[in-house]
Formats: sequence, C-alpha cells, structure tokens
Amino acid sequence: MTAGHGDEINAVGGSVRHIPVLLDEVLEALAPGAGDIVIDGTFGAGGYTGAILATGASVVAIDRDPDAIAAGRGLEAKSGGRLKLVQAPFSTLDEHATGVDGVVLDIGVSSMQLDQAGRGFSFRFDGPLDMRMAQAGLSAADVVNSFKPGDLARIFGFLGEERHAGRIARMIEARREKRPFERTLELADAIETHIGRAPKDKIHPATRVFQALRIFVNDELGELAKALFAAERALKPGGRLVVVTFHSLEDRIVKRFIADRAEAASGSRHMPEAQARSATFRKSGGGVTAGDAEVAANPRARSARLRAAIRTEAPGRAGDFSIFGLPKLPGINLPGER
Repeated sequence: MTAGHGDEINAVGGSVRHIPVLLDEVLEALAPGAGDIVIDGTFGAGGYTGAILATGASVVAIDRDPDAIAAGRGLEAKSGGRLKLVQAPFSTLDEHATGVDGVVLDIGVSSMQLDQAGRGFSFRFDGPLDMRMAQAGLSAADVVNSFKPGDLARIFGFLGEERHAGRIARMIEARREKRPFERTLELADAIETHIGRAPKDKIHPATRVFQALRIFVNDELGELAKALFAAERALKPGGRLVVVTFHSLEDRIVKRFIADRAEAASGSRHMPEAQARSATFRKSGGGVTAGDAEVAANPRARSARLRAAIRTEAPGRAGDFSIFGLPKLPGINLPGER
C-alpha cells in the first residue's frame, strides 16, 4: 500500500494537492531527532519523510510503486546520505532496517496515483481499469471480468461497505458477457446507470466499488496486518510505531494489533511457558483525529485517525492473523490460513 499523506479525495472531485495529514501529531508521536533512524513504510509523495529529515533523523523510505520511488530520487540525492529509498511492499519493512527508532505508516492511495489516468485508480478520468500500486500482478479489470458474482459481491460488500453489492455483481456478470470491462468510466457509468443516483447523494454510486477493488487488488488489509508484525520486529526497545488510517477497516486492524500487543498474560500452572506472554508494546496515543482547522483546509483529514505505541523490551511474538478478524476473500490468503 502506498502512502495517502492526505492526498486521497472523492473519485469525482477536482484535482488534489499534497497535504500531509496530521503532520504535527505524527511528529509529536514519532519524536524523531538527530541520529535516529526511522522507517517511513508508505513514502508516497514524501511528506512525512521530508519532515522527519528536517529533524536531523535518517529515513528508510519504502514504497511498492516504482513511480513514487522515481519521484523521490531528488530528495534522496539532497539528503546527504540520510535517506534511503526502497521499492518494496511495506510488509517487508523489517528486511530493510532493524533496530530502528520509529516506524510510520500512512495508509491509503496517493495523489500521484489518483491524478494519472493511466493508473486507473480514479474515474475522474477515463483510463484502463488497473489500480495496481506495484504496476504488476492481478488488475482490477482481471477481477471484474473473471471473478464469480458471489466473490465480487463479497469484495464490494466487505471492502467497500457497498449495500448494493449483490445487485452490482450480477449486473457486472451480465454486462461482461457482451464485452469485458476495460476502462474506468465504463465500469463507473454502468454502476450509475444500474443503481441510479439521487440528487441528494454526496458521492458517486461507483465510489465504494472502486475503493473495494483498489483494496482487494493491492491486498491492502493483508499488507497492513503483515506490516504491523514487521514493525514489531524492526523497532528497538523504546522505538515508536505511528499509524494514520482513513478507513474503519484499517483502523480496526491497527487498534486490535496494539490492544493485543499491549496485553500481557501470565502462564497457567499447567502450561506456564506455553501461555505466558509479555506486552511488546504500550499504547501512547489512541484515536487522535484532526482539528477543525485542518479539516477545513483539507477535507480528507476528517476521516484520518492516528494510533501510536511504544516498543517494550519484550521479545516479539509470532504473527497471529486471527487477532484481526479478517474474512477470507477470494484470491487472498494470509500466512497461517488454511
């Protein structure tokens, strides 16, 4: 998943500009300083990375989008060796640095991706139905044109919270028999025609379906879950984890992870070693939201929520994906799933 950094807007809105969301709150929770090493797992347009570098800290910045990495080379060159850019999924962040002072993750889609019609993330422009952050693998068109209606309905319903998920899935099945969906506006217009749009509707009828497809194609929830376990391995004692989310599903994953890792349990007298565990994090910020002034300047900040935790000295635990309560979706298997 690439960084949101405050760029994401409604798919039918106007142009976007780079505004890092909750920047002051992120820096306060992260507390970077000269000599520190911080992983920015969601580099995007570099908003957080630039601010962290300004404190004197060094940054290992990760993004799976090759365009984001290419755009950041100038900042890397000017950093005096304090910025290292890595093209990779942020779920692998501990493979690129360990013993770090901080990890920051800003979950969402970037303005660069939304603004490029050829990337197919938005139906503000007509473009190929793509949505792949890494520009490789299964595309949104592949999903729409080949998945069973029941699987499409599950994707739209869970990942997009779309109340017409079944109706839209059946419409897609009927339409694709005549010709496959290839363009963003093809799909958006078909959904609007089928579902309709009342004058009072604030968002386009296709918005939730596009959100669901983007999250599914990029396995964004699975990547986030794996990145949290990777952060636990990468942070040194006293290191800080800071995560900004823009969606209730993402926030739920972060909240459940911190709650699980902040809880200690003593072993029973029957199996003391098997059941005993120490807290690997302690909470340092829960559910921080943007103030009125920031929301007025950047409407997307309205849905942003920051959660933070500080790494303890306890050894990391094995990754148990059951703590997140994620459903099994077609084509996605989390480690440990059967």
